[in-house]
Amino acid sequence: MTKPLGSLIRSASLSGYSDLVRALGGDPQVLLRKVGLSARLLQDPEALIPNNAVREALELAARATGAEDFALRLAARRSLSNLGPVSLVLREAATPREALETLCRYRKLLNASLITRIEDQGGHTVIRDDLLPISGLATRQSMELAVGVLFRILTELIGPGWRPRKVCFTHAPPADAAAHRAFFGCRVLFDQPFNGIVCAAADLRQARGMQDPGIARFARDYLESALRKRGNRASETCRELIQVLLPGGRCTADAVARHLRLDRRTLHRHLDAEGLSFSALLDDVRRELAVRHLRGSTMPVSEIAHLLGYSAPSGFSHWFRAHFGCSVTQWRKQATG
Repeated sequence: MTKPLGSLIRSASLSGYSDLVRALGGDPQVLLRKVGLSARLLQDPEALIPNNAVREALELAARATGAEDFALRLAARRSLSNLGPVSLVLREAATPREALETLCRYRKLLNASLITRIEDQGGHTVIRDDLLPISGLATRQSMELAVGVLFRILTELIGPGWRPRKVCFTHAPPADAAAHRAFFGCRVLFDQPFNGIVCAAADLRQARGMQDPGIARFARDYLESALRKRGNRASETCRELIQVLLPGGRCTADAVARHLRLDRRTLHRHLDAEGLSFSALLDDVRRELAVRHLRGSTMPVSEIAHLLGYSAPSGFSHWFRAHFGCSVTQWRKQATG
């Protein structure tokens, strides 16, 4: 199985972690040591740390402190300034929508495993956040942190009284969702087909007061340079597109190649240079998403089949048995204990 790329993330992703764990009666140093991190490393927000360690640290903290809403408590401590140079460019944006589109452009410099998409649907806008799967790791806390931080960013860009229409998560609901409703100030739905925020389109078109364009220009030049240095491997981009295109059965090698403005043969050549194939990447993403949804949600199998690109549950069931050696029902019963 291929390992997801972009496995490093800014240590700012755990900003406030140690203080919050202590406030909840836990020992942050013990938890960080379990995932191979040190509290001293977190003092530099630009230091790069393993993405899987961050996800594990969040899940451990939620279990150790008994706080199901641990990630949201952490998100409550965040502001635009935690994004580093990206925050300077976002503040310069003429509208919240422009700021969001800028955030999507520079997301890879903040968290290479986080995918953000903006979709207009009539009078409202859907802002989807999703994480590239890492085999064997839960995503509940990481996903709630990502959406919680997105909410905090939008509140700062639009205004302190702003509220979305609803917030959605693909995982199962907590025992008590009161903290989630209080944090977002709106309906919070679980076992949904996507993670993200739904808001009025007009909210994102509001004009904003302009900041110092000179500072923003300097920050933008720096970020563009960082993007060029970072580059993109074909497999990394393919994994993102596969996850985006899977729901509804639109994910084929031809479709991915069209999105990349390549022909199919060129796409296969790029992947072959990394020792990979499109079918192997597709199976990897499907396996990891299947595990995430079956273990972390109570969605019916028919809905999970749709999210993995199957038009009928029977096709998903056949594929699942071939890769996991048992039926979907048997695996889910074992995984949920």
